Amino acid sequence: MRGRNVVFSHGLESGPWGDKISAMADVARSEGFEVESVDYRGITDPGDRVTRLLSYCRDLQGDLVLVGSSMGGHVAATASALLRAQGMFLLAPAFYMPGHEDLTPKPAKCPTTIVHGWRDDVVPVENSIRYAREHGATLHILDGDHRLHEQIAQINYLFEYFLVDLDRPKMRGRG
Repeated sequence: MRGRNVVFSHGLESGPWGDKISAMADVARSEGFEVESVDYRGITDPGDRVTRLLSYCRDLQGDLVLVGSSMGGHVAATASALLRAQGMFLLAPAFYMPGHEDLTPKPAKCPTTIVHGWRDDVVPVENSIRYAREHGATLHILDGDHRLHEQIAQINYLFEYFLVDLDRPKMRGRG
C-alpha cells in the first residue's frame, strides 16, 4: 500500500510542533496519514525554507498533503508543484505581501483549502480572498486573528473534512 503523508510547514515565528500543528497532526493520524513537521527555526528566507521542504520530502513515498501556516503556507504552495502534492491546506498564507507580490507562488493543480481570520493584522484576509479566486481554492474565513488559536477546533473540523474529501472519487461530467 502506498503511504499517505501530511507534511506541516510552520510560520516565521513559530515552531514545528506548536498547538495548531499538534492538534492537526492528531486529526491526520486518525485518518490514516503519516505525519511530519519540518523545522524551519532560524531560517527566515522563504526560498531557503522551500529548499528545506523539497529536501525533506524527497524520500517520502506515496501521496503527499502539504499543510502550511503563514510563511509556511507560502512555502508549501511554492513547493507543491515540484512535490506533486495531492492537496494543500493553508492557514493565513503569506501571499501578496507588500514588496513581494510577484513572489506569490502558483500552486500545483490539486485540491486546496485556505482558512483565514477576519481580524488578521499580519496577512490581510483580502490576500487569501484574491488567491482563492485566482486559483480556485476553497476559502473559509473565521472570526479570528492571524494565529487562529481560538479556532483550533473549527480548523480541525475543516481539516478532517478536507482529508476525507481527498479520498472520495470525484464525480465528473455529472449534472
